[in-house]
Amino acid sequence: MRVFVTGASGWIGSATVDELVAAGHQVVGLARSDASVARVEAAGATALRGDLDDLDAIRRGASESDGVVHLANKHDWANPVATNAAERAVVETIGTALAGSDRPFIVASGIAGLASDRPATEADPNPFVGPDSMRGGSENRGFDFVDQGVRTIAARFAPTVHGIGDHGFIAAIVAAAEQQGVSGYIGDGTNNWSAVHRSDAARLVRLGLESAPAGTRLHAVAEPVVSTRSIAEAIGEGLGLPVTSIDPADAESHFGFIGRFFGLEMSATSTETQERFGWTPTGPTLAEDIAAGAYFDVRVS
Repeated sequence: MRVFVTGASGWIGSATVDELVAAGHQVVGLARSDASVARVEAAGATALRGDLDDLDAIRRGASESDGVVHLANKHDWANPVATNAAERAVVETIGTALAGSDRPFIVASGIAGLASDRPATEADPNPFVGPDSMRGGSENRGFDFVDQGVRTIAARFAPTVHGIGDHGFIAAIVAAAEQQGVSGYIGDGTNNWSAVHRSDAARLVRLGLESAPAGTRLHAVAEPVVSTRSIAEAIGEGLGLPVTSIDPADAESHFGFIGRFFGLEMSATSTETQERFGWTPTGPTLAEDIAAGAYFDVRVS
């Protein structure tokens, strides 16, 4: 299969490219810089120069593919309106290019906001609809194309897709601990996050691309519930810092942008995903990665 991947040189995307190439697929990766081009080509894929604002390049990549994996996101925390608008425009461009073809289209999504008082399941609909909602309502917008002959699949990733070299949410929490001299959690720290190792997430993307029917919601979740207090305790132990509660009112000043999320319930199960697609996570747990030092030489970029 010729697969077009956005975010091909990113954290999840580069692992996904490796997974697809190893499985014998021909991969074309969207690359926005010379460094990204080099990383994509070093992985055995072909680079297509462009970024999320280059809808012509994205249309070309999708049109010439047998399937699309859309993983890129601007992650501009200072300008969420522009980030959400770009996300929606890309999903609409890809969906239109694939219309009537029955080709697969993996849309990256998340589990935040699916449920507030329990772990979310694959049966939970995404509440974000419309261009002004989180991620521009991209999961639901992608599913709009199912009726137009696109095999759209939502890949809902745990809030932490962890591993050595991760510059995401956990790295931001570690950076805050180092800066503040304490490893903090918000409130009583009993809210939970889910976690998945990067290698497991990439394998699930491949399985979904190859076999998931239209309208499937995949949960890339290996550990359904990891309390935020236990995350802070693991970081504190690794850095040799005291662990303390942070008042919710002080969360953003203490943690930076990640304070908006660290106090939220962002947990989910993946029972249906594992049973339907034979996906059994095998990578290290989040605690194991933290204990191994995966985050202590990493800085947020």
